[in-house]
Amino acid sequence: MPHATNGGAAVITDVRCIVLGSGTSAGVPAIACDCPTCTSDDPRDNRLRTAAAVCWVDLEGQERVILIDASPDLRQQVLRAGITRCDGIFFTHNHVDHTFGLDEIRRFNVAQKTPIDLWAEPHTTAHLERVYKHIFQKDENVNDSFIASVNTHTLTPGEPVELYGLRVEPLRFMHGNLPILGFRIEAENGPDWPLPLAWCTDVSEIPDETRPRLVDLETLFLDMLRERRHYTHLSIKDAVSEAYSIGARRTWFIHMAHQIKHAEVDATLPEGMGLAWDGLTVDWTE
Repeated sequence: MPHATNGGAAVITDVRCIVLGSGTSAGVPAIACDCPTCTSDDPRDNRLRTAAAVCWVDLEGQERVILIDASPDLRQQVLRAGITRCDGIFFTHNHVDHTFGLDEIRRFNVAQKTPIDLWAEPHTTAHLERVYKHIFQKDENVNDSFIASVNTHTLTPGEPVELYGLRVEPLRFMHGNLPILGFRIEAENGPDWPLPLAWCTDVSEIPDETRPRLVDLETLFLDMLRERRHYTHLSIKDAVSEAYSIGARRTWFIHMAHQIKHAEVDATLPEGMGLAWDGLTVDWTE
């Protein structure tokens, strides 16, 4: 039975976004580095590779979880966050730091006794099929091994996916020369939460056609690599400028390299903006 109503209509509840990782592709601390951030005793300076989990209770009272990307640290991330189910993974793009945790979802298969839905653009799906041949061409495996079971679905920018009362809309961004996806997430029906929420990682440019879908946001997660400019990511200055332009009620910066020391940089940011950290949970109390 529906567990909550809004004017007589069933609504989803308990929406929250967990930052599973807030670091760049090398992670922080980085291997063989003794810089102030990599040797910091501030837990916010320990950053696994960037990924997120969006959790909610659906119209029938069932807990739901979707992952945004499957980082190489996925096992550690979901154990730390206490995540015990996965109703789908939405991939931003095909890079290693966003896809190399896919094999870990086999434990969700065991727990749920169902395949996991994967949502991605064709170039990302092709990458997954090549790297994880043992999953996608299991008939060719020498042994009948313990492998993940998945169903793939194609994402197209501007065409939302309706999932258990949540609407996930893929948005086009540029990551250097590579077209990638971010996501606008909102409820089909429900009260005010940290939704609409946009997850925009690995961004160097926001195309003009995407900007209208970044209006009226409660929560924005936005790429911020380091102070010095990089051709595939936003710098501190550029990320703050874009956050001002977008105007979300609350902006959290993600995908940070070890050149960013949390306490020092966070203190310089404008009101309403802050550095995310691993384990940050944004929910209706935020």
